[in-house]
Amino acid sequence: MKKGTLKQILLITDGCSNRGEDPSVTAALAAQQGITVNVIGILGDDQTEKPAGLQEVEDIASSGSGISQIVYKEALAQTVQTVTKQSMTQTLQGVVNQELEQILGPDQTLDEIEPAKRGEIMEVVEDMGETSDLEVLVLTDTSASMHDKLPTVKEALTDLSVSLNARIGRNRFAIYNFPEKRKNIGKVLDWSPRLDGINSVFPKLTSGGITPTGPAIREAMHQFSKKGLLKKLRSNDEADVEEAES
Repeated sequence: MKKGTLKQILLITDGCSNRGEDPSVTAALAAQQGITVNVIGILGDDQTEKPAGLQEVEDIASSGSGISQIVYKEALAQTVQTVTKQSMTQTLQGVVNQELEQILGPDQTLDEIEPAKRGEIMEVVEDMGETSDLEVLVLTDTSASMHDKLPTVKEALTDLSVSLNARIGRNRFAIYNFPEKRKNIGKVLDWSPRLDGINSVFPKLTSGGITPTGPAIREAMHQFSKKGLLKKLRSNDEADVEEAES
């Protein structure tokens, strides 16, 4: 069974989009490309009920084959870790179910397998979760209403990086924010195995403006393919150098 690379967009926001295409549609496109879209909606300290706008949080995650959580900012750090890991398990379970369908036929699912065998399969899923490569692009809403929440977001992402360091599989993180001046998204931190640089870049973020969530998700999708293209170009350059030296 191939481990592959688990690809996630982790969208952190506190409200609904108000510019551009429907974010649920772009989340569905991401899922078709093998990129899970998870969404964490942050409630304000004075909010006792889920605002109507945060229904979008659940819709985006559902369309993006991901997980959604709505939390107060105090619980953000633990939620970011939980959502990331739950999404990995959910994605891997889907891969296992596809493999089982090819072996057992479409009429038998993981839930229908006898408990002992199901337990063995889940052990395989857990092992794959520890050894598969993981790429997480964090897409942070920096519209005006997120101003007082950004320090908590920074702390949560630092904790996420630390909590995943024990994995055997390779971790890669990138952070983008939206909106950005004259652009839908801006690069906060380029692809890196750790989020160590977050302390220097996060304080420089400014908040304000519109919330183009749909266009931001679409552009976030492209960052995965750009990373792969750059890696391929570097490999080709190294091969050319080796050939020239031989």
